[in-house]
Amino acid sequence: MDERKSGSRKREKTLLVALLLSSPGPVLTGIAAVTSLSATQIADFLRRSAELVALFVSWWIYRKIQNNPHIETPRRDKMTRFANKTVSIAMICSGIAMMTVGLFRIFFYTVNGNVVLGYVIAILGLITNAWFWWRYGSLNRETFDPVIESQQKLYRAKACVDLTVVIALTSVLIAPQNPATRYIDSAGCIIVAFYLAFSGIGMLREQKPLEKTENASEQLP
Repeated sequence: MDERKSGSRKREKTLLVALLLSSPGPVLTGIAAVTSLSATQIADFLRRSAELVALFVSWWIYRKIQNNPHIETPRRDKMTRFANKTVSIAMICSGIAMMTVGLFRIFFYTVNGNVVLGYVIAILGLITNAWFWWRYGSLNRETFDPVIESQQKLYRAKACVDLTVVIALTSVLIAPQNPATRYIDSAGCIIVAFYLAFSGIGMLREQKPLEKTENASEQLP
């Protein structure tokens, strides 16, 4: 029992640390986006804002479930699915926003090359998100938990996104006025948009069988 509580505390602590580390992200990337007008950084700001909301919801629900062991199983399952849906919707919304910005910036591209702040943030984000991806995978292998699993998938997506952002911003940093940079910058948005959207849709599809099972059980006399 003590080992189980210790494991739950580790998971809750990891969720909280992830939330706190992600909190400055929208502010910093927002400043970077305003100063550089880079499509990739604007989309990165939108993505981090949506993901911060999802991280908060996941942490809050996990904490509530662990601190209230007498919550009935049906309600516990609904809360867990809500947390996972929030992550899925955040990824899909981020994907849509990034796709819109990426396509728009193909035709209207202006950048002054001042992408150093965003570049540093993206590199640090890549390192941090890759670590959390590994951390959540390790925790989930110890004891499976659907909320932790959704966070593992989210941070896998975040690490891949940051890798794409680093590649795109490298081209902007090195050759901001090169004609090819416009398409590399926009392509970074579009590639990430597809990845986020498909990942989010895949997670939503995983929730549907569980909802059908619950609805069927509720209809039983």
